[in-house]
Amino acid sequence: MKKTVQQFIVNLTDSAKDLTPIVLVIAFFQIFILQQPIPNIDNIIIGAGFILIGLTLFMHGLKLGLFPIGEVLAFSFVKKGSIIWLLTFSFALGFGATIAEPDLIVIANEAAKVAQFGGIITSDIEFDHYAQTLRYTVATAVGLSVVIGVIKILKGWPIQYLIIGGYLLVMAVTLLAPDFIIGIAYDAGGVTTGPITVPLLTALGVGLSSSIRARNPLIDGFGMIAIASLLPIIAVMLFGIFQ
Repeated sequence: MKKTVQQFIVNLTDSAKDLTPIVLVIAFFQIFILQQPIPNIDNIIIGAGFILIGLTLFMHGLKLGLFPIGEVLAFSFVKKGSIIWLLTFSFALGFGATIAEPDLIVIANEAAKVAQFGGIITSDIEFDHYAQTLRYTVATAVGLSVVIGVIKILKGWPIQYLIIGGYLLVMAVTLLAPDFIIGIAYDAGGVTTGPITVPLLTALGVGLSSSIRARNPLIDGFGMIAIASLLPIIAVMLFGIFQ
């Protein structure tokens, strides 16, 4: 219990350090450049306090729960010796983490609004269907990316060849995709840098590479997020082509 409290205090201090530059930048431009008083200062202070507490609790939860469980499960699947279950778990982890990403929910809804404004969809039912289909498309692509990343670790494939090949494929599909979907597709790749996906995929990669004797966690354990950023771009552009 004492150790948990100490770790929470450390996380609180780190969160305060992370937020301080943002506060200073806003205050500097508001006071010295715009030379205006900060509006609704009371609400801003209260909101900043909520952000500080929320960020601290989130980081504490990651270190307490998500990081360990990702590494432990990866080790357990390797020990069990079941490649099929490991790949199934990897896909489900990537899919589930991406569906839960707040970033993806925002992008999907904004994309649906733009599609509705452009006349591509004309009703609320189509709006919801468009947003949900886009979310599931990205989540499925991330799940498949995690599977590829796991196979890379198991086989010891150099990541640079996967990344170069992936971007060549992205450029090829970009030439075929309709203009309205390209920007959305490239932004969709950014959901893999979200607060839920990054800890889980990092923990999985490091845990898996640490569990295999012939693998180096520093070399083989990282790069899964980079791989997971590519397939969503391709998947969303294909979604735009075939919808």
